[in-house]
Amino acid sequence: SGIMDSMMGANCVGDFCVPLSQIGVTPAGSCVDGMSSWKNVHGYLNFKGESYDGSCSFFGGTPALPEGLGWFLIIGVGAIFAIFTSAIVYLTNQALANEDEKDWNNSEHFSTAGRTISAGITAADVVSKWTWAATLLQSSNVAYKFGVSGPFWYASGATIQVLLFSILAIEIKRKCPAIHTVLEVVLVRWGTAAHLVFLFFCLLTNLIVTAMLILGGSAVVNALTGVSTYAASFLIPLGVVGYTAFGGLKGTYYASFTHTAIIYIALLTFMFKVYAGPSDLGSTDKVHTNLAISAIRNPIEGNNNGSHLTMFSRSGLIFGIVNIVGNFGTVFVDQSYWQGAIACRPSATYKGYLLGGMCWFAIPFSMATTLGLAGRALDLPITLNEAGQGLVPPAVAVHLMGQGGAFLVVLQLFLAVTSTANSEQLAVASLFAYDVYKRYINPNASASQIIFVSRVGVLTWGIISGIISVILFEIGIGLGWVYMAMGNFIGCAVMPITFALTWKDCSAAGAIGGAVGGLIAAMIGWMVAASALNDGVVDKDTLGQDYPMLSGNLLSLCISPIIAVGISLAAPQNFDWNILAEQTGTYIVEADRHAELKEDDSEDGKAAMDKAYAFSLKAGGGLSVLLIIIWPLLTLPQDPFSKSYFGWWVTVAFIWGIVAAFCTIIYPLYEMRVYIGVVLGIYSKDEVDSVRGVFRDQVAAPTQEAKLGNVESAPATQMPQGMYLPPAPTMPMPGQFPMQPGMQPPGFYMPAPSYGQPVTMAPGMSPVTMPGLMTAPPAGFPATMPATMPGAPPVFGGNV
Repeated sequence: SGIMDSMMGANCVGDFCVPLSQIGVTPAGSCVDGMSSWKNVHGYLNFKGESYDGSCSFFGGTPALPEGLGWFLIIGVGAIFAIFTSAIVYLTNQALANEDEKDWNNSEHFSTAGRTISAGITAADVVSKWTWAATLLQSSNVAYKFGVSGPFWYASGATIQVLLFSILAIEIKRKCPAIHTVLEVVLVRWGTAAHLVFLFFCLLTNLIVTAMLILGGSAVVNALTGVSTYAASFLIPLGVVGYTAFGGLKGTYYASFTHTAIIYIALLTFMFKVYAGPSDLGSTDKVHTNLAISAIRNPIEGNNNGSHLTMFSRSGLIFGIVNIVGNFGTVFVDQSYWQGAIACRPSATYKGYLLGGMCWFAIPFSMATTLGLAGRALDLPITLNEAGQGLVPPAVAVHLMGQGGAFLVVLQLFLAVTSTANSEQLAVASLFAYDVYKRYINPNASASQIIFVSRVGVLTWGIISGIISVILFEIGIGLGWVYMAMGNFIGCAVMPITFALTWKDCSAAGAIGGAVGGLIAAMIGWMVAASALNDGVVDKDTLGQDYPMLSGNLLSLCISPIIAVGISLAAPQNFDWNILAEQTGTYIVEADRHAELKEDDSEDGKAAMDKAYAFSLKAGGGLSVLLIIIWPLLTLPQDPFSKSYFGWWVTVAFIWGIVAAFCTIIYPLYEMRVYIGVVLGIYSKDEVDSVRGVFRDQVAAPTQEAKLGNVESAPATQMPQGMYLPPAPTMPMPGQFPMQPGMQPPGFYMPAPSYGQPVTMAPGMSPVTMPGLMTAPPAGFPATMPATMPGAPPVFGGNV
């Protein structure tokens, strides 16, 4: 009796006890001839009201959605968004003032969006391009495998790279604002050999990212609709080729904003459904209880007491380290992030990347805390193979919302894939146009040739990415494997590329040696670890294990800077940063007034950028320490999470998701309110600076001379205001009479130089210094002059 009571207590949570016959039983592990002995311990039914008992997998039966809907999604929805985005590009082009067309419709604007993107749109773009298929799928997979530590380590481990990249983004504006690609910096610093080496790593990064996008997207589309994986692998990337090639970088920003908005709306829908809405769960307490039950049935190896509700997770920590290391490569070596920083206004650069990084954190953290944990709490028959393919979110969505949930997940995933795919396509196109075609094939390429080659590059990469994805699918490599392995291949290029903008003594030999040496060390360490842990067996499966992946990732990121620093210290380059600005300035194909840093005291000036650099160091570094050290340490006393602590944890996820949605949907619309008004016809296009999206009378005019009294010579953007100059002491003003209280003093007015334009004095006039007085009347000034009205000062040039 005592033994039975002990056994009963070990498999019970409150009044609920897990049947002993079901402890450790899995759908796939107990499957024989299409039937298993597995049962849903809660008795939950699927969305059709049928039992899950006896299932060998969740998606082993009929797809949740009809195949026709899948074809409509990847072709119809893709076409709708392509038409929508292209229409926005067309309308904005029609709304351009004539004088702005030269700034907008040229090759510089095609590749850099005019270098005038605001902070809010930049944040939305960062969220969009950093939200891969893996963000939605792999994050929930690690939640399913490791419990609450999985979402946290996925989110924090992939947020700090964007936060720290804000430092490099500022350095672009401070040291080389005219660049088109990161490789132009490498070329000036270290020459042709280094340029070719890092061209390889940049293209490899784009290839890995694109492959992950399509592998995850095609797997989910196939599982939920039955559409061929091969067809989906080609149609998904080709769906965005049209508007990317037509609209250039500006077109990708419009697409990114709309895609991000829908992704956040879907995310919040799932959160409310799981934790607050009518469902089999419906509250944090219920999810907490069910997760405690799941730990009895399927304890997580490596977690303290097998709990899903603890941060004491060996596998979770290993994943976190691999995640941190691997994602440095996919940010710092990905041209799309450099291109995004290049496209920003200087004052928006660091704000956009810091805000974007913190907003992005909500997507994997909130999404996986919702759908990943719900997969365990609902005790669904999801196999580890299905989880590895990223199918946990669609499984939970189908259970909770039926076909509507399935469609919402597929739509969310499709938009996540395409929003990143367009950025990757344009990034590769820019590398090909500027760093291959113009650098080695046609150095004298014209602007029209650059645009043509870029568009060909977009189409070509769309086709190549489909081919690579099919090859990976055929050899059995899935999303999870590629995600864990990416740092082995590209982590070695992170520090050398960072040194290109931050360390003047890094030499070409050091940079090349660090990148290549780090890659070799990673490959050796990866394979040796796999062999040592598996009796000499080195294959896809053994290489995909946690410790071999960890070894390769760490060696790739850490050996590289050791080699680079060692070689460089032996023969430092001592590079002059002024040379970087001068030489990259010659790479401009067409004139761009935003391709140089202002020397004034404005928010886009050099002094402001120096302050922004110091702020980015503190903010990026401080937030990174908070996310990967302080926060996880503060959770350790709660082991496992109590109901109240878990409720607080979910509340943080809710609040973060809502605030992030506001920052990336509402804030960009507020920033663009004037610009939207032009497109909708509310404002005249001549009232607005179309390039910057603000009223012309709010923008400093270009520096040029304007003669006093000659309004025709003044810039078109001259503000209708003036600076009052009191009369000289010896100069009688016509019509002058004793001043009355509140009366405007007599004198005359001139355009105010405080808005950007110096004033050339009329012949014979003595210059004045604000707010000083003229010391003598102008030579030849009329002795008498009729006033407009008694006591009113005469007006010169009509500019008052």
